[in-house]
Amino acid sequence: MRKIRETLRLHFEHRLSQRKIARSAGIGQPTVHDYLTRFAAAGLEWPLPPELTDDALEAKLYPEPAGGEAPAAGRQLPDFAQLHEDLRKHKHTTLHLLWSEYRAAQQDGYSYSRFCFLYEQWKSRQSPVMRQVHKAGEKLFVDWAGMKIPLYDRHSGEVREASLFVAVLGASLYTYAEATLTERLPDWIGAHVRAFAFFGGAAELLVPDNTKTAVVKPCRYDPDLNPTYYEMARHYGCGVLPARVRKPRDKAVVEAGVLLAERWILAALRKRRFFALAAINAAIGELLAHLNGRPFKKRPGTRAELFAQLDQPALRRLPGEPYDQSLWSQAVVNIDYHIQHGHSFYSVPYTLLRQTVDVRATPATIEIFHRGQRVASHARTFTPNQAVTLAEHRPPAHRAQEEWSGERIQDWAAQAGPEPAQLVEAILAQYPHPQMGYRACLGVIRLAQRYPAERVRAAAERAVRAGGGYKSFRSILTKSLDRTPLDPDPPRPTPAHHNIRGAEYFTPAPPAEGC
Repeated sequence: MRKIRETLRLHFEHRLSQRKIARSAGIGQPTVHDYLTRFAAAGLEWPLPPELTDDALEAKLYPEPAGGEAPAAGRQLPDFAQLHEDLRKHKHTTLHLLWSEYRAAQQDGYSYSRFCFLYEQWKSRQSPVMRQVHKAGEKLFVDWAGMKIPLYDRHSGEVREASLFVAVLGASLYTYAEATLTERLPDWIGAHVRAFAFFGGAAELLVPDNTKTAVVKPCRYDPDLNPTYYEMARHYGCGVLPARVRKPRDKAVVEAGVLLAERWILAALRKRRFFALAAINAAIGELLAHLNGRPFKKRPGTRAELFAQLDQPALRRLPGEPYDQSLWSQAVVNIDYHIQHGHSFYSVPYTLLRQTVDVRATPATIEIFHRGQRVASHARTFTPNQAVTLAEHRPPAHRAQEEWSGERIQDWAAQAGPEPAQLVEAILAQYPHPQMGYRACLGVIRLAQRYPAERVRAAAERAVRAGGGYKSFRSILTKSLDRTPLDPDPPRPTPAHHNIRGAEYFTPAPPAEGC
């Protein structure tokens, strides 16, 4: 507006020609002519009243209808609100496609360049963007880069794509980056742990995207965080503040950091071939030091200098031990009071049959929680189909049965007397595997609890003499055969006599020769 006022002053007060006014004001002669024409059409008089502001003068010289820019005669302005919504919802939609559809419906509509100009003008008048001011040590923005890093197999030549994790501190823009084999939860958590070690401290808040490794169920007001990610943040004393869904401006710092990492790290590594993840991260470390040491273009200093001045003194002190990475999952207790994690099984109290429990798995332990209370803890096993069972988790009946072993049965029998001990030993010796005789021995023990010790010993002696087992022992007790006196004389051997045939009598004679 200063040029307009100067043009009017030179025209009315100094009576200069339009050519001289253009040279004096540094504008074109057609522009001077346009200003004077609009001034006359607006019905204004010189000198301008003092209360006439620049905005009021512009409104009189360039009147617009309430809807914005006046459409040219016979032309209809596009529905910019609908165009903007289409661009947001469909990522492959372009302005050129929308312009083509607009021209198909409006044959004499605006040209493509004018269409784009009007859309940008409309968009600039929409919701303003709040400039974010980040306090020292307050926020750490984290995200994955879109570009990948090829990782070659030295023998087969197979190519895998490694992902790039990027973390940026809000105040100093100090950046950390590393390559991981996947973007799954273990790599996501591990990258955070190594980032904290790189910074030498932890920020107050973590600002991730709504990836599943950070947010299980996105919500604008109360997002459901991934339990493992939440526990890791608690270990370092951090809060988690996920960015809003489809609101990249919430994490503009890391978006810019990802762009810089792609330009100054990934682009710099594009001609190198890597055969190990460690080699990629070693190369990234060198480029990262260069990136953090580069001077800013629009502010003094470097990221490293600002980090030392702002973020580093304000970061939270790291705990004594790094986070022991754990994974959370859910499982249902089976009827054998075990849950399955991976390919192994772990016991829980039998009272939780068919209940849903939370499982926290670390590289060394498996912890099981029910409604927030830990109900079991086991050393982790990686042997497939192996069951890890604690005796206190079994029902009383199962526990009693499990406690009976061959040694315990023999110890009981020895306490009951030499006769029951001989009977148990004879029963166990009858089977190819001792466990096959456990039930028969337990049957002997239960019968022994119902009869006096004298009768048990007498019945056991008779059963051993008869070469019997549990059934013989039971029959002797139930029929009171233990009360009858034993024959003190042992069986006498059969006397030798020529009328008594021996075993050789029943041996068939060999066939005669020639038969």
